[in-house]
Amino acid sequence: MYAVTVRFEIKPEAEAAFLDLVRQNAHASVRDEPGCRQFDVCVDPERPQEVFLYEIYDDRASFEAHMTTSHFISFDAAIDPLVMSKSVQTFAKVFR
Repeated sequence: MYAVTVRFEIKPEAEAAFLDLVRQNAHASVRDEPGCRQFDVCVDPERPQEVFLYEIYDDRASFEAHMTTSHFISFDAAIDPLVMSKSVQTFAKVFR
């Protein structure tokens, strides 16, 4: 397994638009990508401008394939004006 975490800081006026786009991307990822096992979108109501993604893929190649999909490319372009910062971390092994 290969885990990816992403932390976004969203512009205050862009929260609803960002959440709509990220939900669509998460849904398409799990539905259409055989190597995407989990894609959670997390928000703390006390910090609505911070969005945390937790994604699980079969392996690094599956994650790299994710980044070439049309739904990810569209999502990435659409969120650019909505995001103040983005931090990505990857983890090569998931223990259960």
